[in-house]
Amino acid sequence: MTEHIQEDELDELDELDDANGSDDGNELYEHYRFVTDPGQKPLRIDKFLVNRIENASRNKIQDAAAAGNIRVNDKPVKSNYKIKANEVITIVMSFPRRELKIIAQDIPLDIPYEDDQLIIINKKPGMVVHPGHGNYTGTMVNALAWHLKDLPLFNSEDPRPGLVHRIDKDTSGLLVVAKTEEAKNFLARQFFEKTSTRTYIALVWGQPAEDEGTIIGNIGRSLQDRKQMAVFPDGDRGKHAVTHYKVLERLGYVSLVECKLETGRTHQIRAHMKYLGHPLFNDERYGGDQILKGTTFTKYKQFVQNCFNILPRQALHAKTLGFIHPTTKEYIDFNTDIPEDMMEAIEKWRGYIAGREND
Repeated sequence: MTEHIQEDELDELDELDDANGSDDGNELYEHYRFVTDPGQKPLRIDKFLVNRIENASRNKIQDAAAAGNIRVNDKPVKSNYKIKANEVITIVMSFPRRELKIIAQDIPLDIPYEDDQLIIINKKPGMVVHPGHGNYTGTMVNALAWHLKDLPLFNSEDPRPGLVHRIDKDTSGLLVVAKTEEAKNFLARQFFEKTSTRTYIALVWGQPAEDEGTIIGNIGRSLQDRKQMAVFPDGDRGKHAVTHYKVLERLGYVSLVECKLETGRTHQIRAHMKYLGHPLFNDERYGGDQILKGTTFTKYKQFVQNCFNILPRQALHAKTLGFIHPTTKEYIDFNTDIPEDMMEAIEKWRGYIAGREND
């Protein structure tokens, strides 16, 4: 299943890196508490915690221990500490745990399809999917809470009601949202078992050597920049990820590419295409907002800048989505047009290439 990590936030454990956790008089707040079983055998605390905290990596746990944020019976311990029976394990930070409440907001949504089990959203670029650090209102979930306010699944206590997958803030396109618990479980299983189908359209820098291919490489948090995901081809870090790609159109210094997800990791297409040597056009986080291919002529630089202005985000659109319906058990799929900003940038590149060929 797709990891539930907001693009512009790291999950709560990442914030341990910034919390000093030292005994300097600052008040500390408990975020997690575990009590080991009476029969607990000796086990490294980092191994124990990574299996009990969602989205927690071994590195995050070790960093938290190094900062003094992991405690056993109220005393800081190192990541190699071996827990024993009947011990109280806590994770503390210098700030209180956030309690998110979903505020229903009357925000327009593009809804291509809806029935009593699910709703299909064509998300606009710039809309955050669910509330999180720095984005507590104005998200797609806030809009859904208004649209579906009479459904029991959408209550103020659940920050991700009905969500079985997500797309980044500045990626446009299709998502499915469940309207019942039964539908949520049924759909989530398909994403987990990789039986759903998802196709994205991307504009990338450069010309891939092959017309089509498959990128296989574990994806995990970058060791240099924790806001980026990185590819670990040897599988020593991260989670297994597979992206199938096909070049649809070669446009000189950029290419229009179709990407089919076999897995659904955070920033998967963005990280995999960068790893392939073809970052997404105007993808600021992965270096695509620089002129990576082309000439040094001022006229060309101005042309690319004009394209960046037209498309002020990464050129990525979730175009198709297919899955088995929770109640009819029939396969259904949906298709949406490439949004105007991305289409306009593509057309400018088509015009640029046509102009060069006519010279």
